[in-house]
Amino acid sequence: MDVSNPKDLNLNRLQECDRSFHDWYRFILSFPPHLVRTYINKFGLTEKSTLLDPFCGTGTTIVEAKKQGIPAVGTEATPMSWFASRTKTTWTVDPDQVRRAAERICDRLATDITPKNTTHLKKLAPDARSLLLTNSIGDLPLHKCLVLREAIDAESNLPLRHLLQLALAHTSVHTASNLRFAPEVGISRQRKQDAPVLTAWHQQVLAMAADLATIDRPPGTICYHQDARDLTRILQPESIDAVITSPPYPNEKDYTRTTRLESVLLGFLKDPSDLKAYKQSLLRSNTRNAFAADQDDLWVANTPQITQLAATIERRRLELGKDSGFEKLYHRVTSLYFGGMKRHFANLRPILKPGAQLAYVVGDQASFLQVLIRTGDLLAAIAEELGYIVRDVELFRTRLSSVTGEQLREEVVWLEWPGYKRLSSP
Repeated sequence: MDVSNPKDLNLNRLQECDRSFHDWYRFILSFPPHLVRTYINKFGLTEKSTLLDPFCGTGTTIVEAKKQGIPAVGTEATPMSWFASRTKTTWTVDPDQVRRAAERICDRLATDITPKNTTHLKKLAPDARSLLLTNSIGDLPLHKCLVLREAIDAESNLPLRHLLQLALAHTSVHTASNLRFAPEVGISRQRKQDAPVLTAWHQQVLAMAADLATIDRPPGTICYHQDARDLTRILQPESIDAVITSPPYPNEKDYTRTTRLESVLLGFLKDPSDLKAYKQSLLRSNTRNAFAADQDDLWVANTPQITQLAATIERRRLELGKDSGFEKLYHRVTSLYFGGMKRHFANLRPILKPGAQLAYVVGDQASFLQVLIRTGDLLAAIAEELGYIVRDVELFRTRLSSVTGEQLREEVVWLEWPGYKRLSSP
């Protein structure tokens, strides 16, 4: 792989040597483990360091840190992603116990998972079903997933049960569903009437057990279910040596759709009120998780780069005569996003050690009426305003915009926190 070529799409793909633990469950928006290793080495992190990923997602940073022998902390607001990250970094389960549990469940369900007729199909409760993307999973594959879920839920060992549930989440998306990711989540034209759910799940569990059999005294890793804009509630002052993370980007991608099927299947989302509460816990990055009571935009009310960008987006909307409810929110969501990130940077400062190094993987965007948002440069300017030192904005790769057809930059914003004492020194 040519790491010097930003147009090389392999830069954002999971390499074969990285599949252990990372491949337990991940989605297409995850950044690659080799990028984490690059910055672990650049920052000189060791087993005495503590690495934080405040937008943990499905755990790429903290899993890779654990594999490299570095203590790490992750925080994630999305319930399904938090569950995945926590499970992927819990390596205390005996692999032989995992295999025996999988075989026991497969033996029990071998003749029962397929109903004799369609009148006996298990279904989700109506409120839960209403949250799914239409046609995201067929009736028979869903029935099999629900039967398997009941068998897994009967396991009394909690870490073991979580591992088996995560394997079901993986199977529900990759084997049972009609979902496709390109990278937006959508529905495949070819709808599955049936799927080998039990076989695929068993294979996934065996792969997870094989990974667990390779470990040797890994360092401690903690993952919190927490909003990244308010970390001082859970993390100690001056406890973090480095940050490697990738926050959501400011665009019209509804990140809650990416994990919707498995979130409903495992019970993290039961009804529309759960979904609303979930969206309210997230950094505002699209019009579908913006609310009238939001106030993060006040953080950037006096930041000229953001107010001018928001004004440009609104002016473009008026020029084009766009008047849908979503389009009218584009300029406000932009301010909410950068205000939320400023709030994050501000509240992050007390928990960073002086000299802490930070890497934020972000991308330029143009989905708000094709107005270019230079995310990396704007976040660097906001961080600098708050006292961070901007070491660099490094090009990671370029990608083709589905909106404009142009190559957009994906970058790593490299920051350093000097500490309050050094910041206030004459």
